Amino acid sequence: MYLTQPLHKARRETPDVEAVIYADRRHTFAAFTDRVATLAGVLRGLGVGEGDRVGILALNSDRYIEAIFAALWAGGVFNTVNIRWSAAEIAYSLDDCDTRLLLVDDEFVPLLAEVRQRSRSLNTVIYIGERHCPPDALDYRQLMDAGEPVEDAGRGGDDLAGVLYTGGTTGAPKGVMLSHANLYSCSFGAILDECRRDRVIGLHSAPFFHVAGVGLILQLALRQGTHVVLPRFEERAVLEAIQSEQVGETFLVPTMIRAVLNHPDFDQYDLSSLHTLLYGASPIDSTLLELALKKLPNACFQQLYGMTELSPVVAALPPRCHSDPALKGKLASAGRPAHMAEVRVVDEQDNELPRGEVGEIVARGPMVMKGYWNRPEQTAEALRHGWMHTGDAGYMDADGYLFLVDRIKDMVVTGGENVYSVEVEDALLRQPAVAQCAVIGVPDDKWGERVHAVVVLKAGEPGDESALMEHCKSLIAAYKCPRSFEFVTELPLSGAGKILKYKLKEPHWAGHGRLIG
Repeated sequence: MYLTQPLHKARRETPDVEAVIYADRRHTFAAFTDRVATLAGVLRGLGVGEGDRVGILALNSDRYIEAIFAALWAGGVFNTVNIRWSAAEIAYSLDDCDTRLLLVDDEFVPLLAEVRQRSRSLNTVIYIGERHCPPDALDYRQLMDAGEPVEDAGRGGDDLAGVLYTGGTTGAPKGVMLSHANLYSCSFGAILDECRRDRVIGLHSAPFFHVAGVGLILQLALRQGTHVVLPRFEERAVLEAIQSEQVGETFLVPTMIRAVLNHPDFDQYDLSSLHTLLYGASPIDSTLLELALKKLPNACFQQLYGMTELSPVVAALPPRCHSDPALKGKLASAGRPAHMAEVRVVDEQDNELPRGEVGEIVARGPMVMKGYWNRPEQTAEALRHGWMHTGDAGYMDADGYLFLVDRIKDMVVTGGENVYSVEVEDALLRQPAVAQCAVIGVPDDKWGERVHAVVVLKAGEPGDESALMEHCKSLIAAYKCPRSFEFVTELPLSGAGKILKYKLKEPHWAGHGRLIG
């Protein structure tokens, strides 16, 4: 299993079919594969050797997809940097896995100086934007004009393919190491589960730094599909792309689906080509589903469940559960285990629990990560007894459907992004006015969940929400900061002095049927 294999096949089998469409640039599979081979030659010429990390800090584009495959073709490893992070967080992720070369577009040129100042490892920057190359970077266009294609390094199997950073329960992000086999097998399994169509036209609007974005790239590549790329999610742009390019498949989180359906000009677009709508990060609520089925009658809906450490999919809720009234009760589930994944629910001693009993969801199979970069103890804890411990609490019903009820890991999923409460709490506690705090996820119509802070202030301190928000933004990425605050005189504690977050969640989630979005 090697992730560049689909390019070799496509260049041989469908060389004249369009591979990638971005703005006014359109590349056939033959041309795109040649560009990947040339960029791989550029990377090797700049010192990228076997297993070296290649960072990408950019909005979605054709060049981003080129960079992912070129890093692999050169024998390297891609590090897709979170575009929502601060300069300090970006520098941390580069240094943590010794990423020395970084590709940057126009959006993030303003961060370069601070990232360079903070990073110990970064020494080469390639500018892949559309404007003028900054003086301290190499121009992608010039490098490509002078470059020569090289042979594929041929790495595959258990060789490392990507390092994707995810939030850490101790505050510092962890580099999830995914191999060629991890990503290939998971992509193949996701396609196999519902026999999704070959040579489909797929639309990318979810960010490529996220494992879901990478996953859709690979799933389309395996089927010699055409990538239609938007730089970021924007409702009108999604509608226009589906209509103009006759898009058949896309991935959106439920908050994105709602935004598209509620666009005031929705009915003016012909979306009849869309036959598959994948979604994840949270279940789809019945009201939104009814609206979606009405407005997108040709589309089959499929929910995907997983996490970065699982490359990322281990369960899927098939289209029939979205349309068959007899299966309506399954809509609140995460679906059934994927063909290539084993999933079970266990107690604290890792004993499998009977159907219907709540415990931790664990999984094993070829999609399970190699581990966390340079964190052997956390790797051993997560991969106990050969099973990936997800940190999600749930149960399996009599029909084998998986239901999530809470998170064992202290985490909020907002707009598809993981936010670890401890990192936000640490930021809040650095504000002198805060005596104690607890961060939880509460329901939000737009984001699924929002980050909510319950704060105990020191005596005499005013409850200034805007000041607390600005303080947090100075330390962590904006999406991690609380969107709402609650000021209390004390927090509920257990006999051992542990904050009882479930008691803080209860009034917010009453009537929602679950304590997570």
